[in-house]
Amino acid sequence: MYDIIIIGAGPAGLTAAIYARRAGKSVLVLEALSYGGQIINTPDIENYPAAAHISGFEFATRIYEQATALGAEIVFEKTEAIRDDGSEKTVVTAEKEYKCKAVIIATGSANRKLGLENEGSLVGRGISYCATCDGAFYKKKTVAVVGGGNTALEDALYLADIAETVYIIHRRDSFRGDEATVSALKERDNVKFIYNSTVTKLNADKRLTGIEVTDKNTGEVSSVMLDGLFVAVGRTPENQSFSDIITLDEGGYIKSGEDCVTNVPGIFAAGDIRAKNIRQLVTAAADGAVAATGAVKYIDTL
Repeated sequence: MYDIIIIGAGPAGLTAAIYARRAGKSVLVLEALSYGGQIINTPDIENYPAAAHISGFEFATRIYEQATALGAEIVFEKTEAIRDDGSEKTVVTAEKEYKCKAVIIATGSANRKLGLENEGSLVGRGISYCATCDGAFYKKKTVAVVGGGNTALEDALYLADIAETVYIIHRRDSFRGDEATVSALKERDNVKFIYNSTVTKLNADKRLTGIEVTDKNTGEVSSVMLDGLFVAVGRTPENQSFSDIITLDEGGYIKSGEDCVTNVPGIFAAGDIRAKNIRQLVTAAADGAVAATGAVKYIDTL
């Protein structure tokens, strides 16, 4: 019997482990893949307070070592289900069942990929899923954003202040995002629109050098030389293990307030899996601290 089981060893989950252990609670962290979450793919973090330059891998390793040094137990097993038995919860993995008094879900969300050959190997070498994280690396360079929603439009507007040229590639002839943002982009001389098209090939040497774009109406294929490609075609929340007991929003994210409380007493949500407006490293860490504090208070009232 653990006090708290944390599902996910990304920044939110590991921060929660640190706060829970400092509060004197026994902690088990379950992680399906490797510690660190998506941040390990970021070559240089520049927007985290007091750490102007640190690689994602180094950041993840430091927080992992901090959590384990405090006594958090980390087991690499994929969570398959959560059972709620009131004051006792059971977290089920493929290997065994673990019991606890409170659960913090910090499984995050995955960037929806384009599904193209070499896409994974080019992450950090020309392909990014976060303009605010990596945009500064493309000052005065040529980039493209793929997508048609608010995220893609906001990314393009952000990049227009950094890059020399920004292409926006959308599979339709109109955008789903806010018209005000579209209008702002159309006023920028360095923004170019490619409608009714999809990215069908990535060209690369050791880094991305360009893409091939196919017009959906004519089938015509054209090449675009690029230094960077920002993919903003949506995210997929990692909710498979608990969607039967936790209330989700229409996008599949856990409904919770800033207190990270879910609809089930004793189960909390932290990080990118939670319905929220900003998904950044600093907000993931903040959620971890809030969720752990909430879980400790919940346990102390049992």
